[in-house]
Amino acid sequence: MPRDALRWTIETAHAMLPEIRTRTAAAVSAAVRTLSERAGAEDSEHAAIDARLRAEIGRWTREMEALGVEVKGLWLVDFDNGSGYFCWKWPEEHLGWYHGYEDGFSGRVPIQ
Repeated sequence: MPRDALRWTIETAHAMLPEIRTRTAAAVSAAVRTLSERAGAEDSEHAAIDARLRAEIGRWTREMEALGVEVKGLWLVDFDNGSGYFCWKWPEEHLGWYHGYEDGFSGRVPIQ
């Protein structure tokens, strides 16, 4: 399967994880604040609040892609290593999972 993405070693992925965790924590906090606002808002305000939430998630997605990781879901990123992915999902503390290109999140196995 040809891939043009950045290739990550386990060492470079581990080195990038603190930055990814910090940016993701900020985005999660902003999303939670936005959802809290929505809970107390009038129905007429929901569309505007939902747009802000989508914008926050979009900003996070662009930041992750700029760092060279692939966004595979909400707060879920993969580091392409050339034979599959090192996989991380918020709020995991460490990069401890791997899956092949065809396996996806449900096929994750611990990194040995």
